[in-house]
Amino acid sequence: MTAYPALALHINGAWIAHGEAGTMPVVNPATAEVIGHCPKASPAQLDAALKAAEEAFAGWSRTPGAERHAILRRAADLMRARAEEIARIVTAEMGKPHAQAVGEITSAADVVDFLGEEAKRRGGRLVPHRGGALIAQMVTHVPVGPSVLLTPWNFPVNLPAKKIAGALAAGCTAILKPAENTPASAQLLVECFIEAGLPAGVLNLVYGDPGPVAEHLIAAPATRKVSFTGSTAVGKHLGALAASHMKRFTPELGGHAPVIVSKNADFERAVAMCAAVKFRNAGQVCVSPTRFLVDRTIYDRFVAEFAARAGRLKVGDPGADASVEMGPLAHQRRLAAMEQIVADVGGNRGEVVTGGAALPGRGFFFAPTVIANPAPDSRFMTEEPFGPIAGIVPYDDIADAVAIANSLRYGLAAYAFSANLDEAHALGAALRAGMVAINQLIVASPETPFGGVGDSGFGSEGGEEGYLAFTDTKLITLARAGG
Repeated sequence: MTAYPALALHINGAWIAHGEAGTMPVVNPATAEVIGHCPKASPAQLDAALKAAEEAFAGWSRTPGAERHAILRRAADLMRARAEEIARIVTAEMGKPHAQAVGEITSAADVVDFLGEEAKRRGGRLVPHRGGALIAQMVTHVPVGPSVLLTPWNFPVNLPAKKIAGALAAGCTAILKPAENTPASAQLLVECFIEAGLPAGVLNLVYGDPGPVAEHLIAAPATRKVSFTGSTAVGKHLGALAASHMKRFTPELGGHAPVIVSKNADFERAVAMCAAVKFRNAGQVCVSPTRFLVDRTIYDRFVAEFAARAGRLKVGDPGADASVEMGPLAHQRRLAAMEQIVADVGGNRGEVVTGGAALPGRGFFFAPTVIANPAPDSRFMTEEPFGPIAGIVPYDDIADAVAIANSLRYGLAAYAFSANLDEAHALGAALRAGMVAINQLIVASPETPFGGVGDSGFGSEGGEEGYLAFTDTKLITLARAGG
């Protein structure tokens, strides 16, 4: 077992073990045991990080793209070399099975590689001019400035890596504030970037109570960009704060992804894939398939097979047993949220086919749960569950399925299964989401944008959009000196 690391802030190139605002405990959700203590940055320490990022920006923003790429490439190589070590800490901090944690880190390294390459590729464009004294019109993308990166606990390496790589590749400096219950995962990631050769002040790491830290960093004059991943409620609050200070803001918020399963779908493939992916990371995934809308002619069979697969999942402490398929929820509050969702579908408002309760013993475990035909106004159908609960609803007409899928203000990811090509194309066009996948459940790759619409946020990470999000568009026109 990898020892839990000593935690420290990283400010202006120095590791600082003492948090002037005290410490906070880090708890293993599989055992409910305290495994470490995290230093909390004081306002003065936050100001030191802001000053470091501001002062380092001038030099880093002028660093040639090829040099920025070389550093990011070395960081990605270090991430791959240390994937097993970092994965064990991810498992200890948030309960992700080891194989999934390793996959998160290696895929994050691929994202760092891609965004590092963007530092070499992005050169702007020439726009044809209309003659006269004009010689050229050039559109360039310049780094927006010091950026604040606020990340959650469910993907404690991948999400910080996306934001860090996008910011650094574009020429921005950054302050990362990770989730308070997964600090070591973020610290080990930051170490990879620091050891890859970043100059002092380019990447800073702070911990603390989420609200006060975020508000302090966003309000600071040095901050020019804020990137946040988390709940819709918090995103709206931080977005309003960023807007009041005229700061660029990219929010990646909640989701409640629908899955339409047509009678024309490859049934066995669809149900196997849906049941496996739904419970990945104990359902604590913003793009997790959650509301399964199934043609009535295959509905009973789908419910039975899905529930059987859910009931066979091995649930337990992934730190103690590598064969565990689903670990715990992140903290006690998530257990209470799951219980409230299940309680709301009692009576004639839905049937709990399997699961439906917390598991006995220590740790924050909730059984993989399947609800058949939850009521349209139930908490499950209207609020993001963010846990191991799936709801399956029958439909008679595919237009009705689309209407149900699009009925919420969330619009992060949506999915559909159909072997009919015309129907598949129509579903792809009709589903309202930032990302739609047909006949598969993957919407994230290094080369593609990741983001939503509506209450799921705006803007994108990943792909070229993940680079451009940290830039301002600048037009330069050149005319002859003589007119």
